[in-house]
Amino acid sequence: MSVIVRDDGFHAEDWAGAVVELAPDTDAGELAALTAGAELVRVAFPAFSDGRGFTLGRRLRALGFTGRLRAAGHVIADQYAMARRSGFDEVEISDELAARQPEAQWKARADWQAHEYRARLRG
Repeated sequence: MSVIVRDDGFHAEDWAGAVVELAPDTDAGELAALTAGAELVRVAFPAFSDGRGFTLGRRLRALGFTGRLRAAGHVIADQYAMARRSGFDEVEISDELAARQPEAQWKARADWQAHEYRARLRG
C-alpha cells in the first residue's frame, strides 16, 4: 500500500484513471510526447539521493503540463518543499516510510512557499 502526501496531510489513493509512469532517466526530449493527454503523471524516485525526478517535474511544468503530477517512491519529508517547488502536486510514499516519518513531519514542510529562498531574496 501507499500514502499520498499533500499540503494538508496524508491521504489514501484516490486516483482511478490511467497513469503515465516516468522513470528518472526518461529523456527530457521525449516528455511532451510521453505525457500528451495525460491527466496524472507519476515520476519514480528510486532513492532519496536521486534528484533527477525533480528536474523532470520542473521540465513537465515548463512544457505546459497542467495535470496532476506525483513524485513516487523514496522521497523524504525534508524533500517535500523541493518537490512542490519543482511542480509536483503530491508525493506517494510507502506505508513504512509514513510510519517512520509521520504526517506531522510532512505538514511542517507544507508551507513550502513561505520558505522559498528566492522569494526572500526578491524582497
